[in-house]
Amino acid sequence: MTRTAEKINDLVREDSSMTDALKAIREAADRNGGEVEWADVRGELTSGQWGRLIEKGVLVDGDEGFAITDREAYDQALDGDGDVDSYDTDVDIDAEESSWSQWDKLAGVGSLLLMFGYWIESVRNTVGEALNAALGPLDAALPFYAVILSVALLTGLYSTLLQANLMNPEIMGKYQERMKAMQQKQKDARERKQEAEERGASEAEIERLDDELEKVREEQMEAMAENLGMFKEQLRPMVWIMLFTIPLFLWMYWKIQSVGIDSTVVMPLVGETGWNSGLLGPMPAWIVWYFLCSMGFTQLLRKALNIDMTPSGA
Repeated sequence: MTRTAEKINDLVREDSSMTDALKAIREAADRNGGEVEWADVRGELTSGQWGRLIEKGVLVDGDEGFAITDREAYDQALDGDGDVDSYDTDVDIDAEESSWSQWDKLAGVGSLLLMFGYWIESVRNTVGEALNAALGPLDAALPFYAVILSVALLTGLYSTLLQANLMNPEIMGKYQERMKAMQQKQKDARERKQEAEERGASEAEIERLDDELEKVREEQMEAMAENLGMFKEQLRPMVWIMLFTIPLFLWMYWKIQSVGIDSTVVMPLVGETGWNSGLLGPMPAWIVWYFLCSMGFTQLLRKALNIDMTPSGA
């Protein structure tokens, strides 16, 4: 968008009646060989509008009157090709696309119930003993640090695949696009009000700009309420990841707390430490080791599988 088109957009947003004034000036310029004088349009627009067009540089001195600075950009902005209202806040978002299925809701409930295993020993023991039937041979064949590394690889793999298949980057991009447009709209409304106050605009114009700013704030609040769909879209793969990860965590917790692990591990910057010893505050060494492995594997798997979860524009 050219600078002239931007100026015209600003003028139209400040005063919606400016559109008719701009059309009248274009018609007069066409009749008079490309130039226009105040006498030609005084019945179609106010002296204030005429002055704003000259002040903004939309009209410049010609041979006998005033000429339009950039006629092509002027026509594009006025006819709609230049996007007079450049804020695309009405982004097409289908709320049904972000809705959870019955299975998603069951996964969420199951994840919450499994979380009680961290505090209820009977639940932890039940889950730990059940998973030990599958993970016991792995634990017997490998040292415990390699067991945690294997679990981190497994969780990183299914977490990446679940996010890729259950979260739609395009929908996320639409929500972000709308919020950015609303923020820019509010910013420009503030700047127009400040500019009007600096040039000593009338009380009526200041009041109109106040109303416009308040309207933008209300639209932004409505958009934020509707953005619950973005939160649901982000949370949907998380409940499935938690449903599969919490039991693995409970098994490792059960293995260390109930069964006991005699071995120790040498951690960077820390040295030799027990698996259940606090490493980062109250966080034990085995959880820190798991997170380090999991984050590393997740990034490698995303690169290897060429999975990009960055929100894409609509």
